Amino acid sequence: MTTPLAVKRSAHAVSQVAGRLTAGARVLPSFLIAGAQRCGTTSLYRALARHPLVLKPTLRKGVHYFDMAYDRGPAWYRAHFPLTATAHRLRRRYGLGPVAFESAPYYLFHPHAMARIARDLPGVKLIVLVRDPVERAYSAHAHEYARGFEPEASFERAVALEEERLAGAAEWLAAHPYGASHAHRHHAYLARGRYTEQLARAEALVGRARILVLDSGRFFADPEPAYDRVLEFLGLPRLGDPVFEHHNARPRPSAMPASLRADLTERFAMWDHRLELWLGTRPSWRP
Repeated sequence: MTTPLAVKRSAHAVSQVAGRLTAGARVLPSFLIAGAQRCGTTSLYRALARHPLVLKPTLRKGVHYFDMAYDRGPAWYRAHFPLTATAHRLRRRYGLGPVAFESAPYYLFHPHAMARIARDLPGVKLIVLVRDPVERAYSAHAHEYARGFEPEASFERAVALEEERLAGAAEWLAAHPYGASHAHRHHAYLARGRYTEQLARAEALVGRARILVLDSGRFFADPEPAYDRVLEFLGLPRLGDPVFEHHNARPRPSAMPASLRADLTERFAMWDHRLELWLGTRPSWRP
C-alpha cells in the first residue's frame, strides 16, 4: 500500500527532475529569510508567500542549499524556484518585477553559508528575525526533542552539555565544507542566541544595507508595521491583506527553573545590548 508520505516523496522527486531540466529558465532568489531558528521565520514566510509579487520555492520553504546541500550544485538549487515565464506574467500584470525567496534559519549560523550566499547571489537581501535568546533556546530544545534530535528531556541538562557537544564543531565544519555536524545544527541552544556574532559575519560579506533585522516579539505583538518594513526593504507595494499566524509552536515538557532563566538572561546581557545597533532600539525582551 502506498502511503501519503511515499506519494509526496515521489512527487517531489519528479518535480526535482523536471526542475533540473529547466534550471536555466528559472529565477533565483532576490532575498532570503536567513534566521534565526525559532524566531518566527515560518510565520513571516507564510505571510510574504501570499503577496502577489513574491515567489516562493516550488517544493518546500527552505531549500537548505547554502548549508546542507551545496555540493549538489547551482542547477539543483535553481530547480526549486518558479520559471522566469511566471515572473514575466506577473510583471505584465502588475507593472513590477516579482521577487523570489526561500527561508532557511540555519543559514545565519552555518559557518560557510554566508560566504556562499554572497558569492552566488550578488545583490541578495537578507531578513533576520531575533527574539529573547533565552526563550529561543528553550523553544529550540523543545523542538529538537520532539523531532528526536535531542535525547535529553531536560533543557537544563542540554544547556550544560552544549559546550562539550559543540567543542571543535565549527572548526571541523570549516575544514570540511560539505560535511555536517549534528551537534552544531541541533544542539547549539545558546550559541545561536548570540545574534550579533552571526550578524557581524553576514555584514562583512553582504553589507549592512542589505540586511534587515526584525524583533519577533514586536512582530507578533503588532505584525502590520513589521510587515510594512519588510515590503519597504524589498521595494514592494502593499497588495492585499496579509494573514499573520503563529506556526511550529511546541509544547514544553516543564517550566524553566527561575534560577536558570535568571542566569541565562544575565549571560546574554552583553549580546542583547549589542543588538540595539541593529534594531535601532532596545530589544523587546529587555526592560
